[in-house]
Amino acid sequence: MAVEQEALDAVALSREEYDLLLARLGREPNEVELGMFGSLWSEHCGYKNSRPLLRRLPSGGDRVLTRVGEENAGAIDIGDGWAVVMKVESHNHPSAIEPYEGAATGVGGIVRDIFAMGAYPIALLDSLRFGPLEEGNNRYLFEGVVGGIGGYGNCLGIPTVGGEVVFGAPYNGNPLVNAMCVGLVRADGIVSARASGAGNALLLVGADTGRDGIHGASGLASRTDPEARFEEMRPAVQVGNPFLEKVLIEACMELAQSGRLVGLQDLGAAGLSTASVESADKGGTGIRIDVSAVARRESGMTPYEVMLSESQERMLVVVAPEDAGEVAKILDKWDLHATIVGESTADGDVSILDDGREHGRLPVRLLTDAPMYRLTGKKPQWLTDLQDFDLTQVPVPKLPPAVILLSLLESPNIASKLSVYRQYDHQVQTNTVVAPGGDAAVLRVKGTDTGIALATDGNGRKCYLDPHVGGMIAVAEACRNVSTVGATPIALTDCLNFGNPEKPDIYYQLEECVKGMSAASQAFAAPVISGNVSLYNESRGRDIYPTPIIGALGLLDDVTAHATMAFKNEGDVVVLLGSSEVRGDAASLAGSEYLELVHDKVAGRPTIDLALEAAVQRACRRAVAKNILHSAHDCSDGGLAVALAESCITGNIGFTASFTHSGRWDAALFGETESRIIVSLPEHHLTQLQRLCSDEGVPSVPLGTVGGTQLTLGSDLKLDLELIKDSWSGALECAVDGADGSLGSRL
Repeated sequence: MAVEQEALDAVALSREEYDLLLARLGREPNEVELGMFGSLWSEHCGYKNSRPLLRRLPSGGDRVLTRVGEENAGAIDIGDGWAVVMKVESHNHPSAIEPYEGAATGVGGIVRDIFAMGAYPIALLDSLRFGPLEEGNNRYLFEGVVGGIGGYGNCLGIPTVGGEVVFGAPYNGNPLVNAMCVGLVRADGIVSARASGAGNALLLVGADTGRDGIHGASGLASRTDPEARFEEMRPAVQVGNPFLEKVLIEACMELAQSGRLVGLQDLGAAGLSTASVESADKGGTGIRIDVSAVARRESGMTPYEVMLSESQERMLVVVAPEDAGEVAKILDKWDLHATIVGESTADGDVSILDDGREHGRLPVRLLTDAPMYRLTGKKPQWLTDLQDFDLTQVPVPKLPPAVILLSLLESPNIASKLSVYRQYDHQVQTNTVVAPGGDAAVLRVKGTDTGIALATDGNGRKCYLDPHVGGMIAVAEACRNVSTVGATPIALTDCLNFGNPEKPDIYYQLEECVKGMSAASQAFAAPVISGNVSLYNESRGRDIYPTPIIGALGLLDDVTAHATMAFKNEGDVVVLLGSSEVRGDAASLAGSEYLELVHDKVAGRPTIDLALEAAVQRACRRAVAKNILHSAHDCSDGGLAVALAESCITGNIGFTASFTHSGRWDAALFGETESRIIVSLPEHHLTQLQRLCSDEGVPSVPLGTVGGTQLTLGSDLKLDLELIKDSWSGALECAVDGADGSLGSRL
């Protein structure tokens, strides 16, 4: 009997996919089998629209210890016998429905991916996008998400050391909640997510299983417009218990060090179905599960519900039968409930039983062999029109430059995020050397001289205007952020947040963005070692901006040899790396914060020179390593004037410009030309810096001098330091409170 369309919709399978399933399986699947196919063949688990494109991304290198897609996260050698494990992942749709629990369980899920590899989690970062704060629902989402991240991460004792928060109309009702976790492990102690060898025992450890999260992978992560289905999908949002997860971390670390593990896998999307099937697939085995052995917190659960539940804080532990007793003792010491729910087999099938009665049997390879789609993207005419917009026709404002600068500093996209990250504990574990608020966080690796730098970045507005160049810029800026503290970018992780890929213009965005990211990854010799894709992000009939989030890892040979963004000493010279003059080209306004805030326009064609970008970053890193700089700061959102203001504010010291500019004054001050870093240094080191820049082929130009209590950028822009500090520091809180003193109200 043909399956009803309603049943296919419930598991997000198309009729064509169901027909393919029938052809491959040779029979009709039952309810349990259909649910498993829906989950394993979903975009979230199967990457059916994105995997063919993701293969373009460079993922190998001398330091890389894992292959993309084969483990829960990527691992990279940082020397001294240590490896860093890292990954970024999304929890967008759950957060749109239940912002606190959606964000909290997003943190919990990414942390499990890290310690499932035997790595101790040492840092969290988050990259968030919301609609404009003038709208009450966006304020509700913002406060709930921030609360969920802090509430879960703080309880785990993992420092949240960095991230970013961006606001824009395309994210109305569909926030982006991307969480990144970084862990540390001995390079020879990485644990695999493999159920290798027949006859091994499968232990389900942690929380009891409930009905929360069913259809999370197939429903929330693979369908459009969550707003239209809030009440239907609300049960698919999981509820987290961070205190239980903290115990799981410690227990799994002890298990990893015991040498008794065959494999370790977290239960995330699609729960036991995905965890067991993927572990068997990677191990080249089959698997037999008896759901009657699964501890439950709700009565009357069916095999379907048990297999697809996404209850949080659960791990699948694979051990040899003779080690099961010792492993159980370790788990019992941590007061963790562990039950043997099955075993690995040699037949290559996944068999689902309930008290000995079989409720499904499928070939493992059939479940993991999701159909791959290579769609055809098409550049839309509206994009060509936006790119061809003549920016020279944008009127030069009659407003004073000082008013525009203050308004930019008050924009929630530029204003201080202290009100966000002060809710996060960033000093726990006592490894944090450079705290949130700068270009990148810096952490020490205890017992060594080594430090690591971490940053997340991604400009959806620029990807919207040119997906290919925008992908380059996202990678370049993340790498630039770690370079400004003195660290060499050695690895990337990404989360690709896009709309519906079945639309030709959205697939065009995705394909072009991946191409751009690939080119930039190669330019910086920073492989993409892990990642995640979140598609079908749209609400109110509008797709989000194409938003690739890049997490960058940088390495410092000497953690004490780092820079920060703050100006420090009276009389220091400030130099702009990456340009021989301050130019006011109208083209630099493309996709800028200034153009949207002042002129209410998103248009133009962003550009970047990757060779220049790489050279500028090398020059900055060399200058930091030689200890000739007192500060270094990425010049990005808001342009030169904003970057100078931020260095003044964080250093609590003024600056007086000596430069002149060509072209338009608004483009010179607020244009967002790429590949620029502002540095400050003692005057007696200036010749050494100029020689270093010459060696790297990097243009530079002196900008002025640090000192005083004002920011002076010519006769038309003189502002007291206290005024710009007040504008920048309190604007986001005012916006959340709905006050009129922010959001560019001066304009």
